[in-house]
Amino acid sequence: MAEIDSSLPSASPPADASPQPLPPPSSESAQSSLASLAENLQRSAIESARTVHHNSSNHIRTFQDFLPDAVSQYRDYENTFFNKVKDGVVVARENPALGAGFAISAALLLMRGPRRFLYRNTLGRFQSEEARYATVEKGVRDLNISVDFMKKESKKLLERAALAERDMKYGRTELMSAGTQYQQLAKSLYKVEARANDLMDRLREIPTREALALRAEVASLASSLKKQKFAVDKRIMKISELGVAI
Repeated sequence: MAEIDSSLPSASPPADASPQPLPPPSSESAQSSLASLAENLQRSAIESARTVHHNSSNHIRTFQDFLPDAVSQYRDYENTFFNKVKDGVVVARENPALGAGFAISAALLLMRGPRRFLYRNTLGRFQSEEARYATVEKGVRDLNISVDFMKKESKKLLERAALAERDMKYGRTELMSAGTQYQQLAKSLYKVEARANDLMDRLREIPTREALALRAEVASLASSLKKQKFAVDKRIMKISELGVAI
């Protein structure tokens, strides 16, 4: 028996024996796996596209079914509205007093004062005391803000008016001074013009070539004096039109 047991191979592998690695998959099995995966993806995409198309078709059919009803309801509402307007016009035409009363009532409601009075005596009575106090308090704050703004604007306008008044007084004084100087200049121009005319008369009595040359020079000076006198008179008239006494 000992010889039989020793001749049989040992059932357990040796302790230092390592496991054998699995053989690598063949290229044919990899290609078949890729082909099946691509086929599954294609099938899923086709099914998704069919589902989307089916859903969109259902939505379109639902909208097409709803559109005639919506148009019909809109036309019914439109006809009802215009019929009410026509009936109102007919009633107002047959009853001018009633139409005038409605018009006056509508005009009063459009005004701010009557509208607030009506609100206070109807819906305002249903508000609590705290709500009414909060509303009034907000109104007081807004009023204070408005009053402060008006005070600032009034102060600015008063300062601007004071500056303008001061400038106006200064300008009026300057205009009066300029007008007085213009008058003095005008008197001087009149005197010089009179002297030029006197010289012209004297030169006409002297029939010499030198006298003719002097007469031409005096005539040129007299013409220049006339232009200056016209400009001064025009300026004096403009100052008088501004209300400044000269």
